[in-house]
Amino acid sequence: MTHHILKATRDTVHLGGFSDLLAPVLTIDSGDTIDVETYTGYYVHDQAPPEFLTPELRDICQNLAPERQVARGPHLLTGPIYVRDAQPGDVLEIELQAIAPSLPVGFNAIRSGWGALPQQFTQPALRFIPLDLAHNIAEFPANSGIKIPLKPFFGILGVATPENTRNSIPPGNYGGNIDNRQLQAGSRLFLPVFVPGGLFSLGDGHSTQGDGEVNVTALETSMNGKIKLTLRQDLQLTIPIAETPTDIITMGFAPTLDTALELAVNNMIDFLKRFANLSPEDAYVLCSLAVNFHITQFVNSPQKGVHGMLPKSILSNQICI
Repeated sequence: MTHHILKATRDTVHLGGFSDLLAPVLTIDSGDTIDVETYTGYYVHDQAPPEFLTPELRDICQNLAPERQVARGPHLLTGPIYVRDAQPGDVLEIELQAIAPSLPVGFNAIRSGWGALPQQFTQPALRFIPLDLAHNIAEFPANSGIKIPLKPFFGILGVATPENTRNSIPPGNYGGNIDNRQLQAGSRLFLPVFVPGGLFSLGDGHSTQGDGEVNVTALETSMNGKIKLTLRQDLQLTIPIAETPTDIITMGFAPTLDTALELAVNNMIDFLKRFANLSPEDAYVLCSLAVNFHITQFVNSPQKGVHGMLPKSILSNQICI
């Protein structure tokens, strides 16, 4: 196994979406690890304070080639990464070994027409918020005494699909803009592979976020991480699942929260049938007794997200994915 370093430059990032037409910026073997760098803030860089706008980010924002501007989403993604021997029908395991902000500042933005309350908060608003990395907190509002613990994660973890281009805003069975705050260091995400090599990209760093991400953005932050990518030809999945140190997570993405919840519940039932040998009815009952369902995000139009969390502590036999 080999360890790689993948810096974020105008040659290794892409903007706004996923595409199977993008050439890989890194080719690895299954089981390799990668130190990966991500940037955020492409569309707000001209309003950013100096500590946010590094020379590398400025170069990306000013000189990113048109062919690397994939779609109209706002996200800068590092990748794609090609995993040798990965083929459609396989599963890619992403082990998130380390995640940390690379800069002492992030931003939050309200966008007109977006969010949970678009008729109430109609004016765009941009805030740059300092991060106290020494104490792992962000105080907001400034001087309020409200100190939010930093719990960094990558909002976007996804693979390419055969549609040629796909906007980075909505999540789906390919992963993408999942915005699940549970996917912190120590977690694993399992994604179906749709094209040769998988073509995995990541970005959209969040230093902290509440379930729902109700005003459209979290505390958006340039982020560094260490990941391990493993090809799992022993698994068959059509939707993402995840595992944290404490929970198994299933997901549902749909235009309404009702449908997203139904999908997340059905996906948990399918998981319990396959990995815990439960009948469908017993699995359904267990979902009602012990699985916690959360609004992942409400704002990544046209797909809302719900995730179910099954505590591993209730299982007498360890489930191995």
